[in-house]
Amino acid sequence: MIAPYQRNIRPYLEALIQHYPIVAIIGARQVGKTTLAKELGPGWLYLDLEKPSHFDRLNDDPEFFFKQHTEHVIFDEAQLSPSLFSTLRGVIDENRQQKNRFIVTGSSSPELLHHISESLAGRVAIVELGTLKANEYYQKPLSHFYQLFSEPLDKKHVSLFQPQLSIQEIQHFWFKGGYPEPISYNDSFYQEWMTDYQASYINRDVARLFPKLDKIAYRRFITMLGKLSSKIINKSDLARSVGVTQPTINSYLDIADGTFVWRQLQCFEHNIYKRVTKMPRGHIRDSGLLHSLLHLHQLEQLQADPIAGFSFESFVIEEILKGLQDSHCRNVDAYYYRTRSGAEVDLVLQGSFGILPIEIKYGYQVARHQLRSLHDFIEQHHLPFGILVNQSDSMIWLSDKILQVPAGCL
Repeated sequence: MIAPYQRNIRPYLEALIQHYPIVAIIGARQVGKTTLAKELGPGWLYLDLEKPSHFDRLNDDPEFFFKQHTEHVIFDEAQLSPSLFSTLRGVIDENRQQKNRFIVTGSSSPELLHHISESLAGRVAIVELGTLKANEYYQKPLSHFYQLFSEPLDKKHVSLFQPQLSIQEIQHFWFKGGYPEPISYNDSFYQEWMTDYQASYINRDVARLFPKLDKIAYRRFITMLGKLSSKIINKSDLARSVGVTQPTINSYLDIADGTFVWRQLQCFEHNIYKRVTKMPRGHIRDSGLLHSLLHLHQLEQLQADPIAGFSFESFVIEEILKGLQDSHCRNVDAYYYRTRSGAEVDLVLQGSFGILPIEIKYGYQVARHQLRSLHDFIEQHHLPFGILVNQSDSMIWLSDKILQVPAGCL
C-alpha cells in the first residue's frame, strides 16, 4: 500500500474543487493519483475503470448511473471510458453553478487531454501530479526558494537560507527516485518493483493506447532514451540504434513525453547574439526509473558511472519544476540552451517573473571557468542574476550575478 505522504499540491487541489465541478488529476502510473483523489473526496463513490465490474456499472446505462449519482464520484483511469466526458458535460450543464462534484484521474495524457479539451473545456481544472518531491518523502515543508518566483526577479528579493536536506538525504532520494510505493523497499524488492513497472508500462499502458506499436522496438527505444537522458538527441542516430525510421522516432518521443515517462525540452531561441542548436533534448522524469533502466542497482555504482552528472541534472530539473507547480507558479516555460559553438545552460525558466538561467553541477565546488556560459547568458540577456545548483552546503553569492543554491534548498 502506498504510504500516506502529504503532497504539496493538496491544498491547491482542495481550493480548486470548491471552484470547479470537476478536477482532473493526470500523471504517470503509481505516482499517487488515486490516493490523493480519495483524500480530496473522502467517502465519495469510487470507480476504478480498469475493473470490468466498475466499467460496466458506468457504461451499461450511464444516464441511469448519473440520475443516481449527480455528485461526489471519483472516476479512476477515466481515459478508458471516452464516452464519459461527453456524458459529464451534459450532467454538469444541467446545474452549471454547482461545484465540488467529480474527480477524474488518468495516466495517459494524449488520450485524456484530448477528451477533456473536446468535451469539458471551461468546466474542469487540470493538475499534473508527478512522483514524490524530496521534501514530501522526508516530510518537510516546501522550500522558501520558490517564493523567488512570485514577483519579477530582483536580487533584493533573494533570501539566503540553509538547506533543509543533507547531502546524504539528497543522494538517497536521487538514487531511489520518487515513486511512493517502492521507495521504502529494500534493494531486491525495489528492483523487482521497477522491473514490473517497466513491463507494465510497455505491455499494458502503451500497448492499449497504441495497439499497432512494435513493443520490442519501443522497449529498446526507452532503454536508449535512458542513455541519452539530459543529452542532445540525434534522431537519425537513435533511429539506426533502435532499428526504426526517423519518423517512428518522432512518434516514440511523443508517446514517451505524453505518457509522462520523458520530459521533452525545447531550446531557448531568444538569443539575438548566438546561433543555437535546435536538436531535441530531454530526460527520463523519475531518476529511480532512469537508474533501473540503466541497471544501476547501488548508489555507489551510480556515483562511479559517467551518467551520474547527467542523471543529477535531470533530477534537479524535475525537483525545480515540481516545486514551481506546487507553489502555484504554473505558467512557466522550461528550456535548455546550447549554441552551435558549444555554450550551454542546463535550464532556462521563463514566466511572469522574467528569465532565470540555471546551471546544474554534480559536485560540491565549481571552478569559475565552468560558469562562463551562465555568466555570458546573464550578460547578453541583461538579467539580474542566474543560479548555480550543486551539492554544496551553503546558499551564497559566488559573484555579483551568480547565486549558489544547494540541491538541499530545493
